[in-house]
Amino acid sequence: MQQTQLKPGNLLNSKGYLNQAGYATELIKTYNRNQIKSSKLRIKEWDYYLVYNKDFGIALTIADNGYMGLISASFLDFISGETQTVSPMLLMPLGKLDLPPSSEVGDIHFKNKQFEIHFTHEGNSRRLKLNMPKFHKQSSFYIDVMLTPTLKESIVIATPFSKKSKAFYYNQKIIGMRASGNVNYKNKYYVFNPEESFGILDWGRGVWTYNNTWYWGAANGILNGDIFGFNIGYGFGDTSSATENMLFYNGAHKLNHVTFHIPENPDGTPDYLSPWKFTSSDNRFQADFFPILDRSAYTSFGILLSDQHQVFGHFTGTVVLDSGETINFENILGFAEKVKNKW
Repeated sequence: MQQTQLKPGNLLNSKGYLNQAGYATELIKTYNRNQIKSSKLRIKEWDYYLVYNKDFGIALTIADNGYMGLISASFLDFISGETQTVSPMLLMPLGKLDLPPSSEVGDIHFKNKQFEIHFTHEGNSRRLKLNMPKFHKQSSFYIDVMLTPTLKESIVIATPFSKKSKAFYYNQKIIGMRASGNVNYKNKYYVFNPEESFGILDWGRGVWTYNNTWYWGAANGILNGDIFGFNIGYGFGDTSSATENMLFYNGAHKLNHVTFHIPENPDGTPDYLSPWKFTSSDNRFQADFFPILDRSAYTSFGILLSDQHQVFGHFTGTVVLDSGETINFENILGFAEKVKNKW
C-alpha cells in the first residue's frame, strides 16, 4: 500500500472539501471551523486524554458534537478491575465550548455548579485538572496531572468519508507523554510517577456521517530503556490514502492496515475479555492481547446510539521497523476498543 504524506496548507478548500487525504507526523494542515460547509449539527470536535501506569488510570474527555456535548471522567483500577465513568451531557453546544483549532496551542475551560475541568498548556507540558465533588455515590474525584511529550513524532491523519463528500476526520494521536501528578478518588490518593506513567492524547476535529463503527488501540511503555508505543485503528473513514497505524520506537515507523481479531462467544457476540489477536497486511505488526478490564458503556435514545467497549490489557508480539529490524515486546500495557455510534 502506497500511503500519501500530507503537505502543509489549509485542511479544507473554499467549498468545504478536504484539500488532501493522507498522514503526517505533526499537524501540518490548518483546521478552521469556519471553513466547514456542512451543518453545525454534524461537526464533531473532541480532546481525549488517557493517563495510566501499571496500577491505575484516568480518562478525561471534552467533546462538542454539535447537537450535544460531553464532559467525561473515568477512573480505572487495573488491580481490582474496577472502572467508573461519569459523563455529564451538554445540550446543543454548537461550537460554544470553543475547542482550539490545534492541539499545540489553546486552552479549554468548563465550569458549572457540579464540577470544573481544565486542559491547559504550561510551557512544553499539558496540565489536566478536574474537580468533581459528587463523582459517584457522593464520592469525589480530583485530578491534577502534568503531561510532558517525549517524542518528536505523532500520528496525524486527514481522512474523507466515502458516503458523504464533505465529511472528514482530522485527527492527531500523541503517544508516550510522561505523566506526573495526583489523583484523589473516593478519598484515596493515587500518584503518577513519570518514570512509569504515560499519557495519550486523541485530538479530533471533523464532520462525521451518522452510522459508524471504529476500532482503535494504543499502548506505550519502556522497551530496552527507550519509549515504545504504537497507535492502530480503522473505521474512521476512507483510509485508502493512509492508515493511522504507526509504531514509535527510536523514531516513527509507518504501518499498513492492521486487523483486530476479537474472539466470539458461542452465539457470535464479541467476547471482549478473552485474548485477542492483531495482524497487519504488511506482516510488520503481530500481537496477542490479554484483557484485564472492559470499560463499557451503552446508550440508546431515539435515533442516537453509542455502544463502547474500551478494553485494557497487555500486548505481546513482534514489530518490524522501517530499517527491517525485528523487535519483540512483552506485556506492554494499553487498550483496544470497538465503538459503534449512531450520532
